[in-house]
Amino acid sequence: MTDHDFHNRQLTSLTIKETPEGRYLSFETSFLKTFLTAFTRFHFCILVRGTEDFIQFDAKKKPCEDETMDLLIGEFHLEPHLKNLKPGVYWDLCLVGESNGEWKYTRIKAGMEDIRLYSFPYHNDIFIPYRTKKGNVSFKVSPSTPISMVEDLKLTDGGVIKLTGYAVYLPETKGDVKVVSKNLVITNHLTEDELMVPLENEIRQDLTERYARGNEDYSSSGFYGEVTLNSFNNQSSNNYYKFFIQISIETSEGIQHIRSKRLKFQPRNATSKNQETTVRLKGASWKLRVKPTKKSDFLSVRMYQYKPLRQIAGKAKRFLLRVKQGKTVKRAYKTAFILLGKLPAKKKQVVFESFLGKQYSCNPRAIYEYMVEHHPEYDMYWSIDPRSAGVFKGKGLKTINRFSIPWLFKMARSKYWVSNSRLPIWIPKPNHTTYLQTWHGTPLKRLAADMDEVHMPGTNTAKYKRNFLKESSRWDYLISPNRYSSEIFARAFGFEKDMIESGYPRNDFLHNANNAETMYALKKRLDLPLDKKVILYAPTWRDNEFYAKGKYKFNLKLELDQMQEELGDEYIVLLRMHYLIAENLDITPFAGFAYDVSHHTDISELYLISDLLITDYSSVFFDYANLGRPMIFYVYDIENYRDTLRGFYFDFEAQAPGPLVKTTEEVIRHIQHPDPASQANFDAFYQKFCYLEDGDASKRVVETVFKTK
Repeated sequence: MTDHDFHNRQLTSLTIKETPEGRYLSFETSFLKTFLTAFTRFHFCILVRGTEDFIQFDAKKKPCEDETMDLLIGEFHLEPHLKNLKPGVYWDLCLVGESNGEWKYTRIKAGMEDIRLYSFPYHNDIFIPYRTKKGNVSFKVSPSTPISMVEDLKLTDGGVIKLTGYAVYLPETKGDVKVVSKNLVITNHLTEDELMVPLENEIRQDLTERYARGNEDYSSSGFYGEVTLNSFNNQSSNNYYKFFIQISIETSEGIQHIRSKRLKFQPRNATSKNQETTVRLKGASWKLRVKPTKKSDFLSVRMYQYKPLRQIAGKAKRFLLRVKQGKTVKRAYKTAFILLGKLPAKKKQVVFESFLGKQYSCNPRAIYEYMVEHHPEYDMYWSIDPRSAGVFKGKGLKTINRFSIPWLFKMARSKYWVSNSRLPIWIPKPNHTTYLQTWHGTPLKRLAADMDEVHMPGTNTAKYKRNFLKESSRWDYLISPNRYSSEIFARAFGFEKDMIESGYPRNDFLHNANNAETMYALKKRLDLPLDKKVILYAPTWRDNEFYAKGKYKFNLKLELDQMQEELGDEYIVLLRMHYLIAENLDITPFAGFAYDVSHHTDISELYLISDLLITDYSSVFFDYANLGRPMIFYVYDIENYRDTLRGFYFDFEAQAPGPLVKTTEEVIRHIQHPDPASQANFDAFYQKFCYLEDGDASKRVVETVFKTK
């Protein structure tokens, strides 16, 4: 990225001017000349997030020493509009330009300056300019809390964290209150314990010179503090710590304690952002790692037991895995599979697999559990990815590691395979094997042969369709949840054998276990609050957002900080990512509100304990509809997904059994104030997609495939 790219659309200065007519927001932004020449005319705009409301004002050019850049200045009279800026309302600063008869919006980027220090008191709150997680300029009003920042941090070899920064409390800068003390507050993600560390004052006259608009005095806002490793109360071998500033002020009613939002970390020297050291404590080696969080730049400290031998063993294991996956080994393995497949079948032996061996879940699980209860004469095994072995422990299952030598023998000799996703195409299916493909969802997005273009890594459209159809030709049975799906599966998969139109076995659980006792037990097992409602967020993956083949990216677009602020007293959020998504979510800032349940064994249990589902284009909503509970569709990229990536089989926007929204604000509004009109499609949707599901789908499948009547 060049310097010019970095400065394009960036805020270069911002001030709040106080005049007899009221306050004015005055700012300057830099743009590439080539960027602005695309517009015939342009102006600045304040957009009210989540609505179509906006406030327009002039953008004037200013001479710039850099010939490749233009400077635009804007001045916005705040006073007439402040009354409309209430808690929960957000303003976004944009440039609006006309190009080829169309108006296009572009967000203004914030620089590294802490623009929050231009805040000013407004009634009982404060008006705050701030930098969003994506680096854009926005405005809001919030309760008056300290604005804090760590600017310098040093982690010593002895495990001491030395930090300097500022904590600005606006009433203090105007002399309205007397500050008695400032403390650093440290919390552990595992407990409610707090550690208080006194901070020393540092004079910061530079803050007064830069941010004062009148008689404000920021000079007493600086701080210095030290935290030693021994101060931490380590509850486990892996601990995460969050930091806050607490200011104590003297009032007529005594001492009052005011805590900041989570402490931000934006060091002046970028090389000090990520620091780590290893120390000995209580006879063990501990790694101490300090860094800002990825999206919000919060100060984050992780402290965990460090075992060098385990790390070396892990590297060796990964190296051997790469060798094992080589072409020569694969060819030898395939040859052995073919030879073993010529041996007689074990007619009562079944191998189950769910989501590439990563889960004990979905339709294979439901069929397996029905057979354990009603047909224990079968010898049943689970094919598992050894990296997910922990998922299968303690359940009394017979497991075999995928692609191991024992797996080779079991797969080649088994009479039955039961899977909900595709097996590798290079695995030969013996003539004696019956392959039951359960699939894993009612189709909304176009599948296989119906896809116009494929955007996945490691393949192209022609190759993807060819391999898919080759795999589906090996299926002997395919489960369908309804007539609509049967028609699509037959065409998209090129499937001409036995379609079992039975409903999905996995949804038997939703009908048979939908009672207060089961839901209570599940919440207790997951250690979830029993006094709060549960929101389940279960989005799908995007074909064109990936790290590598089989490892997809996902950027969490749902603003958890807003949701926690608006809904945290009544709700918690469970985050369930698709099994193909490779992200490890860092939700430590939202402990007690957001829970990452992506690796939970079976999503059906999460459906059962959830009062509300938020999803997008994932087929989860077809299953969740069995419960008759509300759903919200968070479809911020629907145009791209519908028109470019996949396409839909039916008019999703017209027939979805819940409201379609594009912003977190709209999500919150529909949760707080449900609109009955948005649920008008539900009954028709249920009759089309869920009419077969009654709690006996597993029985129907088993009696058909295993001939057990």
